[in-house]
Amino acid sequence: MSFDFLFQPVEQIDVWLEGLFAGAPLLVALLIALALGLRHASDPDHLVAVTSLVAVDGGDVRGAARLGAWWGAGHASALLLIGIPVILFKSSVPAWIEHGAETAVGVVILLLALRIVAKWVRGDFRAGRHPHESPGPPAHRHLHHSEERDHSHSNVRTPRRALGIGLLHGLAGTGAVALLLIAALPGKLEAAAALAVFAPMSAVSMTLCTTAFAWLLTRPLIDPLYRTVLIPSFGVFGVFFGFWYVGLG
Repeated sequence: MSFDFLFQPVEQIDVWLEGLFAGAPLLVALLIALALGLRHASDPDHLVAVTSLVAVDGGDVRGAARLGAWWGAGHASALLLIGIPVILFKSSVPAWIEHGAETAVGVVILLLALRIVAKWVRGDFRAGRHPHESPGPPAHRHLHHSEERDHSHSNVRTPRRALGIGLLHGLAGTGAVALLLIAALPGKLEAAAALAVFAPMSAVSMTLCTTAFAWLLTRPLIDPLYRTVLIPSFGVFGVFFGFWYVGLG
């Protein structure tokens, strides 16, 4: 099974935006970079990753916004830390690094999807039950939830996971973004300035994407369908997508 068809619409948008770069003055080029950054979160691999992250935590809106911010921060950091030197020295990211990062992204998507399926099978997403709450008498559930919450805060697992996924996505895509800007803009400083606009805008778009996704799925009319049908569907789809992304599908 191939998921290439999912990438075609966004690739067509990117081709159109990239075509506007040719001969554009710096201000226009920066505006195009801003538009590309805001669109960046809609890449299918980004959407599958973020739906998995949101679903794992049960669709909490504030939590989703926090995850999106960490995810976007990791993505933007990788773009700037690697992309700026690539632009200034007009070099390229080694192919084995980009390929390794792409493979790692696929593995992470697969693991997140498998976790969603496991949590749904356990019944963690039943209406009225917190996704981290364990079965048992109310007093025991409350104690267990408090302990798990303290443990997760002490290890900062969720923000770290989101930051790591963002770093991987940024590392996997930095080479293509940098080469695009080098080819489109004649000067190193202009290309670096465009990247400096693109990177934070991609972080903004990722934060907005996760927040909007969680808000939509937790509306009263959608929430029952979300917990009974959409969550396992996201998990199963993520498993197939993850296998395909790492080249096993």
